[in-house]
Amino acid sequence: MQAYDQGRRRVASYGHNGWSLCTKYHDGSVSMSGFPQKLSTLYPCVGAPILTCVHKGIPDIFMDCHMMVAQPEKWVNDIADAGGSLYCFHIEATMDPLSLIKAIHDRKMKAGVAISPDTPSTAITDEVGKEADMLLVMTVYPGTSWRSKFLERCVPKVAELRARFPEKDIEVDGGVGPKTIDVCADAGSNVIVAGTAIFSASNPEEVIQGLKNTVSAALAKRAAK
Repeated sequence: MQAYDQGRRRVASYGHNGWSLCTKYHDGSVSMSGFPQKLSTLYPCVGAPILTCVHKGIPDIFMDCHMMVAQPEKWVNDIADAGGSLYCFHIEATMDPLSLIKAIHDRKMKAGVAISPDTPSTAITDEVGKEADMLLVMTVYPGTSWRSKFLERCVPKVAELRARFPEKDIEVDGGVGPKTIDVCADAGSNVIVAGTAIFSASNPEEVIQGLKNTVSAALAKRAAK
């Protein structure tokens, strides 16, 4: 893993709160800000104006855009024009993931590929995984993270992907916090999404540091083998 991957984190920013949350936590404690786009059937794209505003105010921010959308091919240019840094689409939503990854790379963004809880990790073929920059395992159903419990049955998918792609960024999203971070990190996730666990905490900075420490320790343990 590259050095900047050690304990890398993402803050999920929602709607009109995105600006204040990004400003509050863009201080070195987190290194990516996430903008989930939830549209009908997975769920048109409403997030580009928010990204544009945040990018203007914080030009160096890394904006990880998790596109929980139908027809993800339609929104690549909008997100790129708004300053998106990583465009993560669901494998279930496209018939041609390799062409979509190329389109994302052509717009100078990193490409992520996500799978929902009921999708096996093998849906990400070796060819697709090789071309992608990041792989995302959802541990709640898309759009329900604030009211759903962490689905531990999804964790073995992280381990399977880590075995096939030992140098790839592998992200976990949904219900991740102090009580669930260990199984994610031990399975091989080096990018962790946390929203509610941080924003509802009495001491968010302490939670962030604890999550980072756990991921860093798991990475160091794996590297020592």
